[in-house]
Amino acid sequence: MHKVNLADKFALFADHWSPKVVGELNGQQVKLVKFAGEFVWHSHAAEDELFLVVAGSFRMEFRDRTVHLSAGEFLIVPRGVEHRPVADAEVQVLLFEPATTLNTGDVRDERTVERLERV
Repeated sequence: MHKVNLADKFALFADHWSPKVVGELNGQQVKLVKFAGEFVWHSHAAEDELFLVVAGSFRMEFRDRTVHLSAGEFLIVPRGVEHRPVADAEVQVLLFEPATTLNTGDVRDERTVERLERV
């Protein structure tokens, strides 16, 4: 058992759209990621995802609406719902999701991260 300082962990990496594992519990992973720009439209057939904004802001685009999120706010995207995160400036996000969750969901492209780094 040890505490995790989010600011210290975010300072360890600069890349965008590449989640880093900082903890695990009950088959779930706690991940940190930095967003900048637009991600790909995707969905996760079997996994819900929690996005908690630690610093900055971004918008989660859905096919029928957009949700704006700022520091201290979170959003749960239910399994099967197509979505796309977009950040006009860098944002720091904590993800809580099943360990099996692939960052690009049902899409495989140059941003797909098969093996997550632990920080």
